[in-house]
Amino acid sequence: MVLVAVVVLAALTVPLAGGRLGALVELRLRHGWAIFAALALQVAALDLPGLPEGLRPVLMVASYLAGAVFLVANRRVPGMAVVAAGGALNLVAILANGGVMPASPSALAAAGLPLDEPGFQNSAAVADARLAFLGDVLYIPASWPFSNVFSVGDVLIALGIAWGLHRVCGSRLTPPWTAPSP
Repeated sequence: MVLVAVVVLAALTVPLAGGRLGALVELRLRHGWAIFAALALQVAALDLPGLPEGLRPVLMVASYLAGAVFLVANRRVPGMAVVAAGGALNLVAILANGGVMPASPSALAAAGLPLDEPGFQNSAAVADARLAFLGDVLYIPASWPFSNVFSVGDVLIALGIAWGLHRVCGSRLTPPWTAPSP
């Protein structure tokens, strides 16, 4: 939800910075199906009833691989390299912890989230987490809107999307960009 709020905020600031949101319609992204596949895999991992618990972490990892297909196919689009770096950091943390993003218990508590919710969680407190510093160690406090935990990788993803939006839309905040010819 935090990422959605950042994308909406970035989009709202484009016209304020002299950019043109209509430029997004002209952008030709490749392998768009991969984004929808990544989202479907994450939804299945988190919400599909009757799925064996051992399959849920596998689907979560597979969602990152599907997202990587999209990012590689669109690597020349501004911001995609930063988004890919953030996704890679998240994937490394998830792989190091058996398919779950390790969350700091103190960050979960500060965000007002439960420490041990039943069932598979894509982000959870993990005993003896590996590469814990790449996990969900940052948080938005429980008293704020959109309270949640997030990682350094999530920050890079948000920055990459915001930068890409402003660059593609011709905002004064970024250098000019010309889409490559097909």
